[in-house]
Amino acid sequence: MSGLSNDTLPENLDDELGFTVGHDVPVPYMYRTRTYYQALGYERPYRWAQYVDVPFTPLKKPLSESRVALISTAAPFQPDKGDQGPWSSYNSAAKFYRIYSLPVEPLPDLRISHVGIDRLHTSQEDNRSWLPVAQLQRLQTEGRIGKLNARLHGAPTNRSHKTTIEQDCPEMLALLREDNVDVAVLVANCPICHQSISMHARYLEAHGIPIVVMGCAKDIVEHCGVPRFLFSDFPLGNAAGRPFDEESQARTMEMALDVLESAPGPRTTRQSPIRWSDNPDWKLDYSNVEQIAPEELERRRQEFLHQKEIAQAKRAEDLKNVQAAE
Repeated sequence: MSGLSNDTLPENLDDELGFTVGHDVPVPYMYRTRTYYQALGYERPYRWAQYVDVPFTPLKKPLSESRVALISTAAPFQPDKGDQGPWSSYNSAAKFYRIYSLPVEPLPDLRISHVGIDRLHTSQEDNRSWLPVAQLQRLQTEGRIGKLNARLHGAPTNRSHKTTIEQDCPEMLALLREDNVDVAVLVANCPICHQSISMHARYLEAHGIPIVVMGCAKDIVEHCGVPRFLFSDFPLGNAAGRPFDEESQARTMEMALDVLESAPGPRTTRQSPIRWSDNPDWKLDYSNVEQIAPEELERRRQEFLHQKEIAQAKRAEDLKNVQAAE
């Protein structure tokens, strides 16, 4: 059997055959996260949620007759917690650790400054790229869905699988049942958001509520295993479409509903054909230790330790407030 090595191929073959560059593939977020935190000094790699079996619940009624809930990992704006606006850096003080519920009208002020989104290639300026309330309201008006649930729910990005499974997922299910929800759309932002949302998706589906996940971290969602997934090959923080691009946002939401309706079984993934840009080099940047100078890694190490202290204090404060309320 003969073979042809790359050494013998013409140098311009990629151009001749119209190949894209080798890194124009979904960003390997689990690998990037593992190597990034190892570079920051964490030797033990994070264990990502991973299942073989995936629950699946068919739709019980047409979407045009269904009450649709929106679940997000965006955080309610907290004016006393520092910068959470466009182009803001990671702000652990703005995190939340318990599920929240807010009315969709008027639109709540939700931010994603607390999560590990792609801050180099997206700006957090257009909340419609991570919070598709306007598109769901439009689809309700057009009769594509029966009704958008009157309140949306926020899922915390807990790194603890146990906390998510034993605390957050049952609480979310109870809220959706209280609202008489028929189906749910779940929108993820950061890497851990994608895991938390996937675990919620599995739990809701196993308890009879059909769902679709909208996200940008393909490897994390598929590693966990969800019933239906619309993958947008965009920088993290844009699962609902490109910012300030209403056509992209409308098409993305429509594709998510198509997956919700037409999935033949669990682990159904559809990839959006919409491109972020003609240049795929943005995929090289996120938490890529090969692209980060040693002095910058050290600066990030110190910043991470600082943010970790803030997050621990915030978690303790939230827990104290919950216990006082109970």
